[in-house]
Amino acid sequence: MAKRTDAAAGTPATVVLSRAGIPFTAHAYEHDPRAAEFGLEAAEKLGLEPDRVFKTLLAHVDGALAVGIVPVTQLLDLKALAHVLGAKRAEMADPAVAERRTGYVVGGISPIGQRTALPTVLDESAILAETIFVSGGRRGLDLELAPDDLVAVTGGRYARIARPR
Repeated sequence: MAKRTDAAAGTPATVVLSRAGIPFTAHAYEHDPRAAEFGLEAAEKLGLEPDRVFKTLLAHVDGALAVGIVPVTQLLDLKALAHVLGAKRAEMADPAVAERRTGYVVGGISPIGQRTALPTVLDESAILAETIFVSGGRRGLDLELAPDDLVAVTGGRYARIARPR
């Protein structure tokens, strides 16, 4: 059962989760447009341990787009992402490309409900938490759900793809 903490929480991500019957909780907060790091802002505003808040990043992996989801306290290891996906190299996608392909704005890109299904990898550190937080499809909205449910709804997989800053 979906729980909302904000009546205006409807996004493609929440629609997909609701239709799939996946339990989640929407957590809205007042986004500060001056915030430099959206994920760390979410952790602070929601009073969360930053290791439970994950950012959604798009990369070109051997020329095709893929999604890497890592804790906001870490960086995406592009070599590891490429290896997991059976590719030789990966590089971060241009933010404009990420916005066009997902239908979301940078800082609000959700791994759920993107315009096109992309190969998705969730850092294995997510397994350590009962629930994690990912962007809900707009700045100022995070969704709390079980990591296994995130992997299921995105058709993704777990792997070690994060590295320290």
